[in-house]
Order: sequence, then structure tokens, then C-alpha cells
Amino acid sequence: MWAAVSGEEGLRLAQRHTPDAIIVDLRMPLSSALHILRALRALPGLQNTPVAIVTGDYHGSPGDALEIEGLGASLRYKPLWLDELVTLARDMLTVAVAD
Repeated sequence: MWAAVSGEEGLRLAQRHTPDAIIVDLRMPLSSALHILRALRALPGLQNTPVAIVTGDYHGSPGDALEIEGLGASLRYKPLWLDELVTLARDMLTVAVAD
């Protein structure tokens, strides 16, 4: 498991390690989750990696929400308790293994 403090660092880690699943905060420092999601989908080997975008309060446009969904990511809302986060990760990994 790897953790990044910025979207750019997360992209570098994803390129280096090709993760089985990715959880991204919608409002991360210096970037947006949608920008990161687009960049992830452009990377070889990450087009189908399960991605969940977590947000406390979604203020994006309906078009952004549709794009997130269209890029194969799910949008989850905080608070996300530890047991819910574990279930989310397990569900994402189950999808990754099935593909």
C-alpha cells in the first residue's frame, strides 16, 4: 500500500507500482481528483484500475460527476468510517481481480 500527499505524487507512485485500486480525495492539494483521474486513465495499465473519489461535499458540476462515472470511478461521500473504507477497498479489489 502506498500513500501520496498530492495528486502528482500519486501519479508517480501509480506509474511506478501499478496499483490494484486507488482511492483519491476530491479536493487534494494543488490538483483536482478529476484531473488526476483523467491522467490515470491515460497511463498504460491503469485504464481499468478501480478508482474511488472521496469527498465531504460535492460542489462540482453534474457534468463533472458524469465524467467521473464515465471514467469508471465511483464517488463516495465523507464521513467514511474505517469499516466503510475497508469495505470500499475490498469491493474495489474484488472488481480488480474479476477483471
